[in-house]
Amino acid sequence: MTRLAQTAGLNDIQREILATVRDFVDKEIIPVATQLEHRDEYPTEIVEGLKELGLFGLMIPEEYGGLGESLLTYALCVEEIARGWMSVSGIINTHFIVAYMLKQHGTQEQKDTFLPRMALGEVRGAFSMSEPALGSDVSAISSKGVRDGDEYVLNGQKMWLTNGGTSTLVAVLCRSDEGHPEGTAPHKSMTTFLVEKEPGFGAVRPGLTIPGKIDKMGYKGVDTTELIMDDLRIPANRVLGGTTGRGFYQMMDGVEVGRVNVAARGCGVAQRAFELGVSYAQQRHTFGKPIAEHQAIQFKLAEMATKVEAAHAMMVNAARKKDSGERNDLEAGMAKYLASEYCKEVVEDAFRIHGGYGFSKEYEIERLYREAPMLLIGEGTAEIQKMIIGRRLLEEYRFQG
Repeated sequence: MTRLAQTAGLNDIQREILATVRDFVDKEIIPVATQLEHRDEYPTEIVEGLKELGLFGLMIPEEYGGLGESLLTYALCVEEIARGWMSVSGIINTHFIVAYMLKQHGTQEQKDTFLPRMALGEVRGAFSMSEPALGSDVSAISSKGVRDGDEYVLNGQKMWLTNGGTSTLVAVLCRSDEGHPEGTAPHKSMTTFLVEKEPGFGAVRPGLTIPGKIDKMGYKGVDTTELIMDDLRIPANRVLGGTTGRGFYQMMDGVEVGRVNVAARGCGVAQRAFELGVSYAQQRHTFGKPIAEHQAIQFKLAEMATKVEAAHAMMVNAARKKDSGERNDLEAGMAKYLASEYCKEVVEDAFRIHGGYGFSKEYEIERLYREAPMLLIGEGTAEIQKMIIGRRLLEEYRFQG
């Protein structure tokens, strides 16, 4: 065993891709991540390197200029990137969700227009579902899209856009009552609109404002923003899939693969925390020997490693289930729930192993300690995951009386 979280059954291409990404992470991300994070600086050079590696098109089909790889390959790459700096994996993830939604649900014209440029990283995606008063209740969306001739007029305020400033294409979920009579279930009267914009902050196109970066406890570097639509006009051919009322299902499909991604991020951060903890434990001496030789620390390391392995296995299982074409909301929910909770626990144990030094910004574990909590919330809280898991279990184990 050379390290934790090995994945059986990979082909030569997958192993080569992962080796290349891991080498990039070790050489280009880890040495600068903490410095950039403390400055809340966007990792421009790292992103350019990821473009050159082809990661922005990793799952985009070859016919559109991508690599045509599986969700498993993508998730394992995300795991490696998050091990270096979780914010970078967020930049990739949001772009990937939009590309995935286009691939699965877009019209042929939409695919031809966006996917080739997304594969190159020339068009960068952002995903907009949440709103200031929304939380986890997607049915309470108040942003609206109203048909006006050959256009739709969008109004509303969205929240928590990763890549909000740097993106040039945003998938925005709005309520659209056209063709859906009063009393229609909320999830059947939502539409995903593809909004093109200029990168940056302020007025990025008529009717669309990106106010600025939200100042966060962690998950820095990547731009997280609001989005304000004030009579924003977009062509009718920018309704994802060309038909209104399908937005909720399209977004949930994207979130489902996003949950595998968040699980992968949790695995990557936990791996890095374990690496830092086990390394420090062998260097720090107390009572005449390395603290790694004290049973209390060995117990911590054993628990941490077991959690890393378990989370990785569940993440891989969820990705493979989705790749097989089967429904994977149960597996994705379990993987996201377990990986994010275990990540928090492994990071805290590594923090405890560092003792007082873990509280110092000179040590990398301090950054991980602030980053891990985001995973408890992103792509649905633990409580939401447990609701999904519970409902699916009742479907599978329905009492026959």
